[in-house]
Amino acid sequence: MESESGTLILIAEDDPKTAKLIASYLENEAMRTVVAGDGIRAIEYFDLHKPHLVILDVMLPKKNGMDVCAEIRSKSNVPIVFLTARGDEVDKVLGLGLGGDDYISKPFSPRELIARVKAHLRRAKMYEDQREGADSQPSTTLTAGKLTFDTDKRRFTLAGGLLSLTPFEFELLKTLMQAPGRVFLRQELIDKLYPDGELVVDRVIDVHVGKLRQKIGDDPDNPTYIFTVRGIGYRFADRQR
Repeated sequence: MESESGTLILIAEDDPKTAKLIASYLENEAMRTVVAGDGIRAIEYFDLHKPHLVILDVMLPKKNGMDVCAEIRSKSNVPIVFLTARGDEVDKVLGLGLGGDDYISKPFSPRELIARVKAHLRRAKMYEDQREGADSQPSTTLTAGKLTFDTDKRRFTLAGGLLSLTPFEFELLKTLMQAPGRVFLRQELIDKLYPDGELVVDRVIDVHVGKLRQKIGDDPDNPTYIFTVRGIGYRFADRQR
């Protein structure tokens, strides 16, 4: 990722006043912006400009934000922050389930918007830097069934194939796998994934776990790796082998 002054944010928002306001906030922080007024253009601009982060309104014309998110996530792990109506938990949970990383409720404060964007940019940059810096490191692995975690190279593989994980999914799986058998409270996992204190709905961890289970082929009704401890949280399989 480039320095902050080279950071490009795609704003997918159909209301010109809101889009202009968001752009001005970001540009005041030395970020560059590009605005798409509908979902089809959002995809076109994403492919053309390769932004570092996407701010995505749920209600977009031509192609809604949920569909845009799913399409972007199918080819990139770039951070995606949804704009949702205040209190609309359905949109928030659905958006995260499709691969969104976070959400901001309208109306929002400039301070909250900038804080969220910067937090996700820092997290993505740290993840990328650690991955790049790990290539020259010796290999130490944790293995559970067909799942392997190379702790030095910071890579997960499943049956020998590299897993493509978002920074949130990576941090979640790493946390669970490095402490097999330990039960993690949902709030512990929220604090781990959102260390900057972002306010998120309680179900956010359930959503991230659900996406992670899909990627590692873990059946929630008959799990191999991630077990639900009802009413409490989650634990990884007791024994790694």
